Amino acid sequence: MPHCTQDLIAIFQQLFAKKYNTRLVKGADEPVYLPRSKHCDHHQIIFAHGYYASALHEIAHWCLAGAERRLLEDFGYWYVPDGRDQKQQQAFEKVEIKPQAIEWAFCVAAGKRFDVSTDNLSGTGKTDRIAFKSKVYQQVQNYLTRGFPADAEVFIAALAKHYQTPYPLTAAHFQFDPVSVQ
Repeated sequence: MPHCTQDLIAIFQQLFAKKYNTRLVKGADEPVYLPRSKHCDHHQIIFAHGYYASALHEIAHWCLAGAERRLLEDFGYWYVPDGRDQKQQQAFEKVEIKPQAIEWAFCVAAGKRFDVSTDNLSGTGKTDRIAFKSKVYQQVQNYLTRGFPADAEVFIAALAKHYQTPYPLTAAHFQFDPVSVQ
């Protein structure tokens, strides 16, 4: 089955629009979360350039944010865009482990390939992609043992139903091959 962002928008809308007054929106440039304001009567998860992976990633951040942080622009996250130095890159990777683990689960449920994103193509901050993916993999295993955040679990189940993939997810659905990490 093809992977279309319109499907993600429809699934998200059905599950969360009324409950949380939140919409998933195809954006142009950088992704951003915008809480309801005087300019817009609902919260918006805006994903970049209509990319499927960007939508999944931003939904993962939303699932982690919780009620209070969902009232803050970009959930109150610290973020330095592409071009980070070594210290900034390490800080970025530390806060990206959990959302990327959830994103990986979304990808498995959608039958889509996943790889970590270090999101620093023009920066001086080097990354060990194998070590980073290993940390994300360990977080996936932790979620499989202790449970995903509630909204993430709901979205995983909906993706699995839509894409007709196995559910619930198990450790066997996640493979970590250091050789394939680029």
